[in-house]
Amino acid sequence: MASSAFVWWRALAHGHLLPGTVPILRRVHAVHAVPVLALLIAGCRDAPPRRGAVRVDDFGEPVRRGSAVSPSRIVSLMPATTELLFAIGAGPRVVGRTPWDLWSDSARRIADAGVGLRPNIEAVLARKPDLVLLYAAGENHAAAQALHAAGVPVIALRIDRLEDFRRAARLIGMATGDSARAATVVDSVDRTLARVRSATAGLPRPTVFWHVWDAPIITIGRGSFLDQLLTIAGGRNVYEDLSQPSPQVSIEDIVRRDPDVILAGPDGAARIRASTTWRAVRAARTGHVLVVDTSLIGHPSVRMGEAAVVLARLLHPGAMP
Repeated sequence: MASSAFVWWRALAHGHLLPGTVPILRRVHAVHAVPVLALLIAGCRDAPPRRGAVRVDDFGEPVRRGSAVSPSRIVSLMPATTELLFAIGAGPRVVGRTPWDLWSDSARRIADAGVGLRPNIEAVLARKPDLVLLYAAGENHAAAQALHAAGVPVIALRIDRLEDFRRAARLIGMATGDSARAATVVDSVDRTLARVRSATAGLPRPTVFWHVWDAPIITIGRGSFLDQLLTIAGGRNVYEDLSQPSPQVSIEDIVRRDPDVILAGPDGAARIRASTTWRAVRAARTGHVLVVDTSLIGHPSVRMGEAAVVLARLLHPGAMP
């Protein structure tokens, strides 16, 4: 699925797309792509390397421990890692980012170093980095090799699920000399997720269809971190039986699965509500279309606890203080 993932990265910074949708997405403006920013990144997974005592990244390369001489010029080519860097206090060291790094506000003031899949190596090197954080997709092997050849350390990470976030945070903390702060960030996210899980544990679990894309219709499977957040928030994904992170489905199958609720971004919700085709789905016909904050629920990073709280409040009003 790597070639289709490349198209999403051109639009989203990291993405996965099923065959046949390339012509559609080439016409999509970036602002409409933000709602699915990190949901779709897992389509370009390689087999994870075997990890021993030496800490390695997801290309199997050793990660150097930060010390008195820690990286001072970091180019982050994933929104998730950019958020992590700012959360652990390493934001002032970031000198390059992707166009899709929209949080925090401080990140927007960092120079744009281009997209994250098959990045422009000259643009990255122009930022004079002493560390580059790269998404561990097959398409990025060549970029990692070119950066290594230029003498620039690279950490390649695949952050698709909650457990990936925890490991990435600890590796980045180690590499930047900010291990304690990284551990604090992970603990904070985990505590919030645990609080949400506890608040929704005894509640009825509405079945949910999560709308990601229109043509073709793309949703979330259990390979997505959004499926994990949905479960924590007290919902049940009607496509939890599909292992893909972002499966393509049909309106007929959605009707057959009969979700209680549809979750969608603002634009997607408006289109569903206005569509005669979607009226075949009971949840759309009865007005059970809930709008998710796509600026918050974008990718698996430091705001996942907050995202779970928002989802729980949508699905179970009054359940969360």
